[in-house]
Order: sequence, then C-alpha cells, then structure tokens
Amino acid sequence: MNVSLPLAILLHKLNQVLRGWTAYVRPGVSARTFRYLRMTVWRQVFGWVRRKHLGTGWKELRRRYCDGKWWPHDGGVVPFNPRSVATTRYRPRGTTIPSPWPSAS
Repeated sequence: MNVSLPLAILLHKLNQVLRGWTAYVRPGVSARTFRYLRMTVWRQVFGWVRRKHLGTGWKELRRRYCDGKWWPHDGGVVPFNPRSVATTRYRPRGTTIPSPWPSAS
C-alpha cells in the first residue's frame, strides 16, 4: 500500500477484507487462526506506519497512532479485531440427515 495515503484509508480497505475473511472462516475451529491474524494485522499496520514515518521512534508513533494501548487508529477508524469474532464449531449432522434406507424394526 502506498505510504502517502492516510492511515484511515488503509484501515478501511483492510477492514473490508478482514470482515469478509473472518465471516467466511468463522464456522469451524478458527479461534487460534483469528488470534494469529490479529497479531499479523498489527505487525503489518505498524510496519506501514514505520515506513510512512522513517526515523520516528516508537514512542512518538504510539503517541500519534495508538489509543493509549498498542492498537492503532486514525481518528474514529480502528482496524477490525479478528479475535472479537465468535467462532462456531461444525454441527454434527449425522442424526439430522434422513436415512435413505427403511428402518429395520
């Protein structure tokens, strides 16, 4: 992504992709994947911020782009947190699928 763009535009584009991907992968055992995705998103966004402001220290970047913790934001735009998505496990369907064979009673 071009570093001349504001952070808000990057976060809007990133949020669309993250929401769609987490909605697609949500049914299943994906909580660990969402935790890994959150870490990767943070690393990529802060890598972009560091490329945008070469020579600026962590303390200054955190003051500019974080909300008191380490999660970046730009005004009211915050990156989507994949860990906030509740996962659903696959439903066992063995008893709900009707049997094609007649029951032996």
